[in-house]
Amino acid sequence: MKTKFLKLSLLALFIFTASCSSDDDKNEVVPVVTTKVSNIAAPQTGGQGQPAGGAFAKFSFSQNKLVTDNSWDIAFRGTTIIVNGGAKIGIADEPERTGSGAVSIVSGTFASVTAFPAASTFAQDAAAVYSIPTGSGKGWYSYNADTHIISPIAGKVFVVKTHDGKYAKFEILSYYKDAPASPTQTSESPYYTFNFAYQANSATTF
Repeated sequence: MKTKFLKLSLLALFIFTASCSSDDDKNEVVPVVTTKVSNIAAPQTGGQGQPAGGAFAKFSFSQNKLVTDNSWDIAFRGTTIIVNGGAKIGIADEPERTGSGAVSIVSGTFASVTAFPAASTFAQDAAAVYSIPTGSGKGWYSYNADTHIISPIAGKVFVVKTHDGKYAKFEILSYYKDAPASPTQTSESPYYTFNFAYQANSATTF
């Protein structure tokens, strides 16, 4: 009888331990870290009065890499950045929007943006509308007509609702290959370098 009771007790302890271990795995907190991505090539055809074209470079924050399927969150081509949410803008060769992505543009340093912006501040791509506006001084960059250099606008942080409802923030550091401190007209572009932080947990802060 004692032996049977001992076996039952050990079995109950094993089940309880396994259950706790499973719950701990489900509730594991993934640390939010800042990651630097360098030299994302985003060439386009056309331009200078001609319709722009060419494939977009599609990036996934959760995977920290370029992807070819529908798991992308943002995508780059020339100076254009689109999000995987909303509807097609109506430009050539743009990918389908299959996700729920949106973007909120926040003023501040990258480190200072720690809380998710209000839901009402997020925008999606739509017909003839970009969630991240295009054009010098309107979205993420300014263009110097004298030097022909494209520079990221300081203090612009982009908080992204990802294609699957998570959140990330990013800031663009450079539009030129190897991110030169002082790019010139001979610097190769477009090659994006940016910082990002991805929130994989259910928290509402970075």
